Amino acid sequence: MNILILGGGGREHALAWAVKQNPKCDRLIVAPGNAGIAMLAEVAAIDPCDSAAVLGCVEENAIDFVIVGPEAPLAAGVADALRDAGILTFGPSAAAARLEASKAFTKEVCDACGAPTAAWARFSDATAAKDYVRAQGAPIVVKADGLAAGKGVIVAMTLAEAEAGIDEIFGGAFGAAGAEVVIEEFMAGEEASFFILSDGTDVLPVGTAQDHKRVGDGDTGPNTGGMGAYSPAPVLSAAIQEQVLSEIVRPTVAEMARRGTPFQGVLYAGLMIENGRARLVEYNVRFGDPECQVLMQRLGAQALDLMLACAEGRLAQVRAQWADDHALTVVMAAQGYPGAYVKGTEIRGLDALPEDSFRMVFHAGTAAQEGRILATGGRVLNVTARGATLAEAQKRAYDMVDAIDWPEGFCRRDIGWRAL
Repeated sequence: MNILILGGGGREHALAWAVKQNPKCDRLIVAPGNAGIAMLAEVAAIDPCDSAAVLGCVEENAIDFVIVGPEAPLAAGVADALRDAGILTFGPSAAAARLEASKAFTKEVCDACGAPTAAWARFSDATAAKDYVRAQGAPIVVKADGLAAGKGVIVAMTLAEAEAGIDEIFGGAFGAAGAEVVIEEFMAGEEASFFILSDGTDVLPVGTAQDHKRVGDGDTGPNTGGMGAYSPAPVLSAAIQEQVLSEIVRPTVAEMARRGTPFQGVLYAGLMIENGRARLVEYNVRFGDPECQVLMQRLGAQALDLMLACAEGRLAQVRAQWADDHALTVVMAAQGYPGAYVKGTEIRGLDALPEDSFRMVFHAGTAAQEGRILATGGRVLNVTARGATLAEAQKRAYDMVDAIDWPEGFCRRDIGWRAL
């Protein structure tokens, strides 16, 4: 098969790495890709949100299957354009992608199907939002309604923080994503991620993971797009997974089908777990980043078979086969992230690191220039390793981190601490 993956981050490098191992893959193109992806696949310099450019690439290269990596092309309707052209595609329609593109929409779906989640309210002006917050009290959660690239969520422990968050969102800090604000009850507990494929009818669990959102050790500092992850997440026991499937995921998939917008792709359920039960924090409609990196490290070549079965409506016929092991990824970010950071610094030592099914550096924000690897983003590398135990995976990952020569980069030193 000729396969096209849309995106250019660490998630897409991990997807490309897994797909490339499958003998069904004859040719692999990633658009736009990055310096690491270019070492294992062809890259195409097109905007993944531009449906016409994507369709042109598909036609020109006789592409058989398209995997949409990030949320923005999904919300822009790229999967719809591909399906309308008769191209086998992994990723939901724009209508179904509203489960991520609008937090209020997700809450309405949860209310309609009885899925347990936080109490909520939606506002389009700051005064009404602040009145509500004062009536409810703190702690409370303030969210920009739309896509804010993993940001736009303020967990306010005081009323002053909540009011400042409302002003920040309505003040345009998150652009169009902040036209409306969703305010939610604060949920206590431990957060974890559950990944499920859906073909519109059937669902298939493909793994659990736990992300580390805050920038500093011990979960301190501002929220980021994710500073590291590990899989599996012990807090998501078999019993809790079954509760999530029966009370949250299957009812959501049934409700989306009932609305005439069946969900086909990966549903990433962000969960809050307390006293042996889970409630939904939010849905994403694509693999998480950096959770995808640990999932792909553990799934390997079968990831392509599962995504194909999903796109072809055959999920009931397949199962994910897991090795009894652990994977952990450490994000190396540019100094200053998630605030202002310097771009264009050189990363040395990558070519001396091992690359195998147990150790891999996935590139997130890199470019190649005259034989050098340069940092171009905030989150730049995902240093990823597997081991028989989580402690072994963690040691392998940090040994690789310590071998990378990049003074302008930093990472957390405690990824995996909750499970360890």
